[in-house]
Amino acid sequence: MEEKNCFIEAGGEGVQVRLDVFLKDKTSELSRTLVKDMILKGKVLVNSTKAKPHYRLKAGDKLQWTVPDAPESGLLPEDIPLNIIFEDKDVIVLDKPSGIVVHPGAGNMTHTLVQALLFHTKELSSINKERPGIVHRLDKETSGVMVIAKNNPAHLALIKQFKKHSIERRYIALVTGKVSFDEGIVDVPLKRHSLDRKKMSVSFTEEAKQAHTFYRVLRRYPEFTAVELFPQTGRTHQLRVHLSYLGHPILGDKTYGKKENFSRLALHAKDLGFIHPSTGEFIKFESSLPPEMKTAMVGLKIQ
Repeated sequence: MEEKNCFIEAGGEGVQVRLDVFLKDKTSELSRTLVKDMILKGKVLVNSTKAKPHYRLKAGDKLQWTVPDAPESGLLPEDIPLNIIFEDKDVIVLDKPSGIVVHPGAGNMTHTLVQALLFHTKELSSINKERPGIVHRLDKETSGVMVIAKNNPAHLALIKQFKKHSIERRYIALVTGKVSFDEGIVDVPLKRHSLDRKKMSVSFTEEAKQAHTFYRVLRRYPEFTAVELFPQTGRTHQLRVHLSYLGHPILGDKTYGKKENFSRLALHAKDLGFIHPSTGEFIKFESSLPPEMKTAMVGLKIQ
């Protein structure tokens, strides 16, 4: 694996700045985690000596660091069709179908969205070599709009927006029963299920993470309710667990509801808006409702 050596001398703006913070600012293609890992492994030298991440730089300090080239993912491209909504040098915005896993993992090492992306382009971010290009995920059975990063600076810029919860996201779901209130907020923390590690659960213990979902009723039908969902956080299975917690699990949810009451998971990522990593312009994209949901939502037009 080839490596590249980099050199810099700390100037006025770097004095008294932590080494890890300074280096991260100077290397936009590297994540903060990777920078810290490089320092701890001795790949960053200050005046030819190993230093700690919290070391505060002095004027004239000479920094030298070694950055390994991004290793190959080892994943094989697969000729799987992609429905691309938008693409430029930084991002790909696509419409993910239900039934495809986003990235390889236990039990799903092939036929994923990542393999399809690798067939489409060699330009994908390498922040996570096992998930090239993947900034966020949709569950296997969830369909809708996603954004993919084609380079590391774009990836980090998008990650920052997701962490700040400044990404605009809207989902459409069909849920069991008639939701009582026209709108509301579900504000209950989530954690990994203590017995089934593939599931998430509501929990008020210290290790649980805050999760917030705003919902609004679109129309009540005899057997179900159509709602739009605006997640304010991005926890695993957040929307599915929150709706189940309300007593209105999403139709077709075999994990948190009854899978036999719809032909698929009735959850669709309708809209996605974000600030473009290079232009700084806010851009927004939408995905058409899948036929199964559109058919069920007779007489309802979604804006």
